[in-house]
Amino acid sequence: MKTILPPEVYTLAARVIAANKAAGRTITVAESCTGGLVSAALTEVPGSSEVLDRGFVTYSNEAKMQMLDVSGDIIETFGAVSIACVWAMTQGALANSDADVAVAISGVAGPGGGTDLKPVGTVVFARAVRNSDGEPEGELKRFDGMNRAEIRLQATICALELLLP
Repeated sequence: MKTILPPEVYTLAARVIAANKAAGRTITVAESCTGGLVSAALTEVPGSSEVLDRGFVTYSNEAKMQMLDVSGDIIETFGAVSIACVWAMTQGALANSDADVAVAISGVAGPGGGTDLKPVGTVVFARAVRNSDGEPEGELKRFDGMNRAEIRLQATICALELLLP
């Protein structure tokens, strides 16, 4: 199939769509540093409308607060690139959608914007399942030595992997 995506991203997105369809699950994505790349990857796959409920591109802190109900206190205390923020993003994505599963991504793709605590290449992820009693799932990854495009691509791949049942 002809695609605008790198083959490995398309293949993974197709697996996500097929696996969630087979599991009877719908998904939503709340993206910051990936700027809609995860949603774009998913919608590149024919039949994705049966699985993807919606995607939120919340690049600014204001968008996170307005669209996903992320508390300003979370952003002020922990920052937008934090497990606390992406966990809140997943909760907001579930609350503002009909999806069964939400994944959120926020990070520092560079080339600027990094700090000693959160250098360029720092990306945080979270996954939440509707009506789940489990612990919050969150992960911080560092994509060191990569440029902006490479960081965003790797973050997209990680987010897609989190969407596999």
